[in-house]
Amino acid sequence: MLDTLIFLLEKFFFFFFSFLSSSPCSRYVGHAPPPPPHAAVLRRGDLLEVPRTLFTHFGIYLGNNRVAHLIPDILPAVTSDARLLRRKVTNTRLLLGVLAKRASVRVDSVEDFAYGARVLLNTMDRAVNRRVLPGEEAARRAECLLGSAPYSLLWNNCEHFVTWCRYGAASSLQTEQFCQWLTLLIRDQRNVALAALLGLLSLAYLGVSSGTTLPAIIIPFTLWMAS
Repeated sequence: MLDTLIFLLEKFFFFFFSFLSSSPCSRYVGHAPPPPPHAAVLRRGDLLEVPRTLFTHFGIYLGNNRVAHLIPDILPAVTSDARLLRRKVTNTRLLLGVLAKRASVRVDSVEDFAYGARVLLNTMDRAVNRRVLPGEEAARRAECLLGSAPYSLLWNNCEHFVTWCRYGAASSLQTEQFCQWLTLLIRDQRNVALAALLGLLSLAYLGVSSGTTLPAIIIPFTLWMAS
């Protein structure tokens, strides 16, 4: 049962993040990023980015090859064993953390943080129109948040963490891009007709009942009023 749930969640996140692939924070997807910065050129408080297939992961460099980053993790919700919490976060821990809305701000090596991908250095500075805080202040902000934390895929993710540390205010360009896409989707009246058609097909296939009739009416009506 757990394996099935994880499989379905993986599919959900694949399709979810596909909508974010055109966001400013995913601008490196499909392009060869520059070589990873050598540890000697990294400074305490630097913002590190790791482009994944469809999104970007973020962290704050603390010095001595250490990176603080917020990552979904179910384990802090069920145990306080520091030995277990220090282990690498597996996909199962990560997906269950997303489902339970739990995360941890943890410290890993640059190599573990990158997970085989190339690391980009301070590139968000060009996309965020905010003053960059001194590196020491950014690093101390990250350190004060270490430990268990609430998590939301849209409203409290790794990007919110690093922007609060480096710029003084939490924000997420990836979330903004998704909300823009969702707004366009709702305002497109063609989706009203599509929802109505799907509702009629469900009634024809499943029969008339409260479980089929109410969604068939309410969803198109809501989209129509919001468009």
